[in-house]
Amino acid sequence: MEEYSNINSKNRSLDSIMGFIVGDALGVPAEFKSRVQLKRYPVTDMVGYGTHNMPEGTWSDDTSMTLAAVDSINDKHSVDFDDIMIKFAEWFGQSKYTATGVFFDIGISTSSAIRRYLSGLPATKCGGNNVRDNGNGSLMRILPFVLYSYYQQLDRNSESTLIDNASSLTHAHEISKLGCRIYCDYIKAILDGQNKVEAFNNLKMIDYYKEYSNDSIKYYQRILDGSLINEPEEKIKSSGFVVDSLEASIWCVLNNNNYKDTVLKAVNLGEDTDTIGAITGSMAGLLYGYENIPKEWLAKIKSRTYAEELCNKFNEVIKEKSLNK
Repeated sequence: MEEYSNINSKNRSLDSIMGFIVGDALGVPAEFKSRVQLKRYPVTDMVGYGTHNMPEGTWSDDTSMTLAAVDSINDKHSVDFDDIMIKFAEWFGQSKYTATGVFFDIGISTSSAIRRYLSGLPATKCGGNNVRDNGNGSLMRILPFVLYSYYQQLDRNSESTLIDNASSLTHAHEISKLGCRIYCDYIKAILDGQNKVEAFNNLKMIDYYKEYSNDSIKYYQRILDGSLINEPEEKIKSSGFVVDSLEASIWCVLNNNNYKDTVLKAVNLGEDTDTIGAITGSMAGLLYGYENIPKEWLAKIKSRTYAEELCNKFNEVIKEKSLNK
């Protein structure tokens, strides 16, 4: 059971998105460092420079794309995939949605998808569909669509279409779509008030075979059969492969009991530290609340006021029940 219940929070968008941003910024300086290196010199605080030579509190592409989606939904009061891709392109080409006005770090699949859109391809047809196109680039920015779906009370079919299309903007292979779907179901269970273990066990009750192929589902076996919770750390991979990233993030949530320890564990797994820190942070932010994110970390976040203003507006917009009527 949770030591703290966040079910009565009035701003779950702020809880989850700021939890995401802090986890992202915590991981930026350590990206690509090995677990062995981080065992010797662990991340214990939010620091700057390191891998990308950026000041402390700088978020990465994970947050930039998440905020671009948030900004689009705020503007349109709906999900407009063309507008979202335009905003992704503004980040890519004009450094919009960055923490310091400096663009850095973009995945090959994501940059290719944005270029396809700019060349005239329809938004939801831009993502790579090869089995090799299953980095974590759609999972890392799916949170706004999950929150939108939850508060707009979309039915299962509509929600699945939304999540699949949102993933397909950059990552259209079924393995990536399913990873986003599982993350969506875990987040929704937490939003419903389930604790981290209840939400995890709930995943076993969902029939993903109705929507996804056996070949894709088998990749997520340790999540869907419940065995992930008991795996030792050495069995947890923290690469940029979407399955590894989702497993690592959920494992960190299940095996820690507060925001700080949860995201520090995520970052110190090594490799794709910013994305795993961010995904983990989104879940931990929901579970423990904005007020339990270390204040000294929040204080270091660059462009924090801008990010929080977007979150606060988003929280109001997605609760407008008229959006889907």
